[in-house]
Amino acid sequence: MANVFEDDEGLIQTSLFREPADYFQKPKVPSKATHCLKSGELIELDLVGHNPLWGHLLWNAGRTIADFLEENSSTFVSGKAVLELGAGAGLPGLVCALNGASRVVITDYPDTELIENIQSNITRCDVKDVSSIGLLWGSDTHEVKALLEEPEAGFDLLILADLLFNHSEHGKLVQTIQETLRKSNTAHALVFFTPYRPWLMEKDLGFFDLADGAGFSVSLILEKVMEKVLFEEDPGDELLRRTVYGYDLQWKLDSCS
Repeated sequence: MANVFEDDEGLIQTSLFREPADYFQKPKVPSKATHCLKSGELIELDLVGHNPLWGHLLWNAGRTIADFLEENSSTFVSGKAVLELGAGAGLPGLVCALNGASRVVITDYPDTELIENIQSNITRCDVKDVSSIGLLWGSDTHEVKALLEEPEAGFDLLILADLLFNHSEHGKLVQTIQETLRKSNTAHALVFFTPYRPWLMEKDLGFFDLADGAGFSVSLILEKVMEKVLFEEDPGDELLRRTVYGYDLQWKLDSCS
């Protein structure tokens, strides 16, 4: 019999002595998702099959930040160089491309299937000046910044949607923001997330303490309650699991000088 225990984040683990009953499942096939723009136009996106990196889902924060950027494109998007981290299908980056961004780079973990799928969605949306590339958080960013007209300047807007659940990667995410966000008081890193595990929300929020210590001001700019939870059978406070929180990170004034 397999040994079963909870790790320090409440995730169920099993030993290697016996595979779980559903271990040898058939691989899940790729699927599609749609998103409605404010104009009423539908964007159809390809999603990869079931993926341990969670790229097979269109997350609530991704939809919400896409809506936010469309509604506030004159401030955050138009004429801006945009970088999306941990993009999955790439919806927010694509919405930026459709709303006047001068350059968009959509990244995720350097997994061939994920990056090829993002490129497929770029092609499907028929947008220009958009690239897809693999990026490990905390790693060298020169290849990503080389896609800009002014590589050393950095990006005007960074997009992080539903990435904070991976607590061990917070430091690497902050490092990547430091290395890629333009040193300007008009540059923004938008971090939207849902506490899918409400009992770990304090750990989610720990990301912003790290960001503050790394030279960023942190502002809560949005709270939106979705109609439905993304994972219906999950435990914990349902209202929290339906709520998307949006934060804006900007360089502190003394960090821009």
